[in-house]
Amino acid sequence: MPTFATIVLKNGKDHSLRRRHPWVFSGAIARVQGEPAEGEAVRVETQAGELLGVGHYSGGGSIAVRMLDFGPEAELPTPDFWAKRLANAYALRQRLGLTGTADTNVFRLVHAEGDGLPGLIIDVYGDVAVVQAHSVGMYRARPDIAAALQVVFGNKLRAIYDKSAETVPGHTVGDAKNGYLFGESSGHEHLVSENGHQFAVDWETGQKTGFFIDQRDNRALLARYSPGRRVLNTFCYTGGFSVYALEAGAELVHSVDSSKKAIALTERNAGLSSHPSATPPTPTTCSPSLKAIRPSTTCWCSTRPRLPSTWAPATPPSWATNG
Repeated sequence: MPTFATIVLKNGKDHSLRRRHPWVFSGAIARVQGEPAEGEAVRVETQAGELLGVGHYSGGGSIAVRMLDFGPEAELPTPDFWAKRLANAYALRQRLGLTGTADTNVFRLVHAEGDGLPGLIIDVYGDVAVVQAHSVGMYRARPDIAAALQVVFGNKLRAIYDKSAETVPGHTVGDAKNGYLFGESSGHEHLVSENGHQFAVDWETGQKTGFFIDQRDNRALLARYSPGRRVLNTFCYTGGFSVYALEAGAELVHSVDSSKKAIALTERNAGLSSHPSATPPTPTTCSPSLKAIRPSTTCWCSTRPRLPSTWAPATPPSWATNG
């Protein structure tokens, strides 16, 4: 039977874990019993030997352990552990109406700490699940995660794609590469549906997992205010906001992005709508374009009772680096 390392906390540093905080900071550690490898599952205990929980160890940063389970009954991850966690996440999405509807087949299955799985993102695009590990522990658990997905979804899943090469700490895993953990590429365009709108999604070479699923409610909100108005969609990427505005009856939609590939994807998605774009998307850098717009015609986030004639949704990339 394998022996697992134990992280012993300093006196008084156990309170956050008793409140189920998902992180153990390096400064809270009194000593490490054993020699845990990066990403290995470890036990976390008090000075008196009380088990507080288990998690993935990371010795190179300020977050030393990302917790997976809490309390004296906590168990180290097994295949059954992963299947239960993913089944719970799926059941929650079903109760919230985020999946299983006639007009939407794209949703986020696992949202890291929010689902008790720090460092893990899983997005579902119809019959394909895209896994993205943001920690070494989750990266090393990919085979178990893929197996659990097949248990939970059965024959509903055609493939499972790993998109972790861009997110897992590279200095700890070597040459990480993206690829299929189960199944293979269909070889043709993959279309998904969100609130009745069709989108072409490219998880293999696109940003993040292929589509910004977390912006679903914001896209629907923009649609409410778009009829008869002009819309400028900056950093448009897949053109999600553009499509919602077009379908809602916007007078005119401009889509701007510095990536020609993103512009091509926006054009494709606009073409899938019933109202093709009134003007072609523009492959240019957004910041200079915004400076050229007359301030009197653009509203970023207005709380005034009178609605402006032009809306400019902006979903820029992260300009802040990890510090």
